[in-house]
Amino acid sequence: MTSNKLHKVFFTTLKNCIAATLLFTLLLSSCSSPNQQIPDVSGIKITLQTYRFDKDLYAVDSNQIGSGLQQLSVKYPDFLNFYLDTIQAFGIHGNYTDTSKAIQEGLKVFLTYKDYVELEDTILKHYPDTKDVDAELTQGFQFMKYYFPAYHVPRVMYVSLGLKNLPAFTIDTAILGISLDMFLGEQYPYYRSVGIFDYQAPHLRKSYIPVDAFRVVYTHDHPVVTDDRTLIDLMIQKGKEQYFLHKVLPNTPDSVLFGFSQPQVEWCNENEALIYNFFIRNCLLYNKDAQSVMPYVNDGPFTPGIPASGKIKTTPGNLGTWLGYRIVCAYVSQHPKMTLAALCGNNIDPAKFLDEARYRPK
Repeated sequence: MTSNKLHKVFFTTLKNCIAATLLFTLLLSSCSSPNQQIPDVSGIKITLQTYRFDKDLYAVDSNQIGSGLQQLSVKYPDFLNFYLDTIQAFGIHGNYTDTSKAIQEGLKVFLTYKDYVELEDTILKHYPDTKDVDAELTQGFQFMKYYFPAYHVPRVMYVSLGLKNLPAFTIDTAILGISLDMFLGEQYPYYRSVGIFDYQAPHLRKSYIPVDAFRVVYTHDHPVVTDDRTLIDLMIQKGKEQYFLHKVLPNTPDSVLFGFSQPQVEWCNENEALIYNFFIRNCLLYNKDAQSVMPYVNDGPFTPGIPASGKIKTTPGNLGTWLGYRIVCAYVSQHPKMTLAALCGNNIDPAKFLDEARYRPK
């Protein structure tokens, strides 16, 4: 890089840091919380179609898998092959014959191997039925229809993926898949063996199913764009996602929505200015280096650089997402007529978004 280019990069970075520092100095009062008035959606009728694909698959006779798959293809014409070939990568491709190598060496192992069978048995113990989960999802979809009247409610497929760490997924807008094997509670002994860490424990509970489900519903239309993005851009993107989740799951506590402990939520609320000041002092808001900024908008064991205090032993990871949510709340308070659909589809420049939010950390 030439000397002139180095000077240009240096002064651009310095300018951003100074501007951010001046902005923080001017922000003296607290950020407004979102309007907590919950709309009445009881009159919105939702007929949620749910299927226990995991039960149906494990009910197949392992000695007659071919004919069993033919029967399943009638019940799941637009899901069975996606599950077998796209998600599980068995490579069956509609060849439902017992002599198929893909069936013998792939699916049959999944249906008969001791560890997978025990996993399905554990799922059945935790989820003999899904009535309570169905009820939460139904209410969430009522709020979806309230905010997005043209929204088409997908069918819900409950599956087991053998601990592939894919909690929820969508197939276009027609199907929402939920992997019950990823919601067996933090005490399930085999999560560590597939690379799931202790700090992810809140995500493994039944209470987190609606959060993961509606997160993938949101990201289907609004995927997070990470390439060449500043931290403030990522924070606002993730903040919008959280704002959406707060709207469609308004009775779900922040500890579940963010995957924090309740003491960590309280610590965040009590230290909002400290958190924002950390990003300002370290000139992080306009940093584009992925290695530097991604830990602040992804789950992690703690937030680098911010020490714990008070009742908590570690700061929660993903503090950038939490702060992004607070900034989005402030933006909405400045634009009270903005609909949720308009907010989600708003691609305003992040620096302008922050400026118009008039965010004031308390």
